[in-house]
Amino acid sequence: MTGVIRIVVAESSLRDRDGLVATLRGDPGLAVVGEATRSTEVLGLARRLNPDILVVGVDLPTAGGFETTKAIMSEMPTPVVIVSDEGDPRQVEQSILALRAGALAVVPRLAGLMPPERQSAAARLMATVRAMAGVKVVRHWPAAALPARPAVPAAGVSPHQRIVAIAASTGGPAALQVLLSGLPATFPTPILVVQHIGKGFVDGLVTWLNTVSSLKVRVAVAGEPILSHTVYVAPDDAHLGVLDRGRIALSRSAPIGGFRPSATFLFEQVGRVYGAAATHVILTGMGQDGVAGLKVAAGTGGRVIAQDEASSIVYGMPGAAVAAGVVDQVLPLAAIGGELLQIIQNAREGR
Repeated sequence: MTGVIRIVVAESSLRDRDGLVATLRGDPGLAVVGEATRSTEVLGLARRLNPDILVVGVDLPTAGGFETTKAIMSEMPTPVVIVSDEGDPRQVEQSILALRAGALAVVPRLAGLMPPERQSAAARLMATVRAMAGVKVVRHWPAAALPARPAVPAAGVSPHQRIVAIAASTGGPAALQVLLSGLPATFPTPILVVQHIGKGFVDGLVTWLNTVSSLKVRVAVAGEPILSHTVYVAPDDAHLGVLDRGRIALSRSAPIGGFRPSATFLFEQVGRVYGAAATHVILTGMGQDGVAGLKVAAGTGGRVIAQDEASSIVYGMPGAAVAAGVVDQVLPLAAIGGELLQIIQNAREGR
């Protein structure tokens, strides 16, 4: 978006709030126009100041970041970024719930971090706020008001040793929810997922995805067998790949483009092992992680699908893949699950 980004910061701790405000004001393109210490103040400030984005502490009294996000998204939809302690299990759980309620991203709390982690976290905060401020969020009605999701017809097909590799970054948890919840329990092909998310949040993400998916979602373990009807999510600080057409590989090798796990590592490894039997999906996210890996995967005959710009929270990763000329199809998020089912059906029929 153009112009100065107007921000409301909501944190209960004066130290934490001052740190956030000072960091954000260090960017001349960001302006903090309001501060809140309690959840009951946030909606009023949003109505009065009409900010471009809200930066909200997940443990904000009285209602917390999750309930605050629900109220904002149902009454005055505004982009929300959640600030959370990565090592606090309760805050991780509440952060995942806030993402489910419509928050766009979670960033680590700056207080207590030591250099260079603090500088890295501050840069991530500012980059996330800049990217999320331009997102057009939609109203999230309370759950009781939502219509039931129509069932997706089951596809009784065999996997034929196929595999799906998926990568996402900013906006990815919500995108994964949509994609995985649209696949039936009979979807036979194993799925490997790299999601860029803060350290300590993977277990919470997997727990949430298990509540919305008919497939079994689990954190990947090195050497375990790759099974049908199962989604394997990369653990904290480890690249996810495959040893062969049957076992999970994890690697602590150097970050790629600053990321571990890296989408490029996943796509390249899966491409080299599975070749044309692999389908690679690149979803919403900042930057261009995954593009180099997709070049390898496409060269081995693998199918590449990119989420389209209209349905992406951030069109960085899929847009970069499209620009690199390695994408076979560009699809709205809601259509990707159906295309995966069709690919498996075609494989069964030898097409």
